[in-house]
Amino acid sequence: MQQDYKARIDQLRAISGVDAIMIVPGSNMIYFTGLEFHLSERPVIGIFTEQGLSVIVPRLEMPKLIKRPDLEALPIEWSDAEGYAGAFQRALDELGLRGKRIGIDGMTMRASEWLHFQQIDPTLQVVPVERELTRIRAHKQPDEVELMRRAVAASEAALAQLLQEVRPGMTEREIAGRLNELVIEKGCNGIAFDALIQTGPNSDNPHGFCTDRVLQADEFLLIDFGGKVDGYPADITRTFCLGTPTDEMQTIYDTVKEANEAAREAAAPGVPMGEVDKAARDVIEAAGYGKYFTHRTGHGLGLDTHEPIPQIAPNVADLLEPGMVFTIEPGIYIPGMGGVRIEDNVLVTEDGIEVLTSYPRQLTVK
Repeated sequence: MQQDYKARIDQLRAISGVDAIMIVPGSNMIYFTGLEFHLSERPVIGIFTEQGLSVIVPRLEMPKLIKRPDLEALPIEWSDAEGYAGAFQRALDELGLRGKRIGIDGMTMRASEWLHFQQIDPTLQVVPVERELTRIRAHKQPDEVELMRRAVAASEAALAQLLQEVRPGMTEREIAGRLNELVIEKGCNGIAFDALIQTGPNSDNPHGFCTDRVLQADEFLLIDFGGKVDGYPADITRTFCLGTPTDEMQTIYDTVKEANEAAREAAAPGVPMGEVDKAARDVIEAAGYGKYFTHRTGHGLGLDTHEPIPQIAPNVADLLEPGMVFTIEPGIYIPGMGGVRIEDNVLVTEDGIEVLTSYPRQLTVK
């Protein structure tokens, strides 16, 4: 998709209280420039000042800048033979940044990079601006939303195909491997993260991992997965039972489903994020399972599968705004028995929400 990176850079340069902003490879650099570099032992740093964009870049990566004349970026090039120390010093001198206030994303810039700048100039001041960056990125443009719609549609098609193939006797890793394949087959050009398959008692951990455990009949099968299209992801969780659930399993499932519905009904522009979390949490607590809901109700969704805005968590007073995309994923996890999570992807519109996911939420018994 064709992006107006100049407009995005203008938003970045409008952040107040700093003389420059430095960004390292990752989602922020992709969002604001469209440049993709590896975060490696060879430093690459985008520097945004009033004059425009400059990039500390190793020589072998120069072709990427040459192919992007639209950015009008000033390269501050270095070679493996000379090392990057000189490029760091030239950046401070040529851009007039000695003694200045430098905004960084403290979640991504490495300590080694910042410490090297401070060794050159101890008077540099660091200002964390990660919240400002994520607030800009939190308001998705229509083309970003469309990519997520495509990722959701392909991911849900993959899940439907998987359910035709999965059977007791398969291991969690086997199921995950097949689902990752199907996501690509159905139209995604990557996976947002390796599919998380948790069976039976393994599903009692909301942040578990795949093992060689064999799926048994009559137990929970929790599937958390998502494909991505041009960098934008789906993040979907559904829980199944291959066989007959016990009465308690059905009660737990129905409670989570009701909590998911309550959160979706509560979400709208102008609603405090914490109120959406509370809507889900109240349902689970009223059913007597409050202590088994151990995480927030949702997180932001975009170039990063987990984005900090919106934060659908207790007592968050920030308001939902049009263009925000987030997950709603309440869960109940009973130690030794298993867990249930139902996760949807939601877009805030001008007058409500659009639920991007549509895979059935009732307990599928196979």
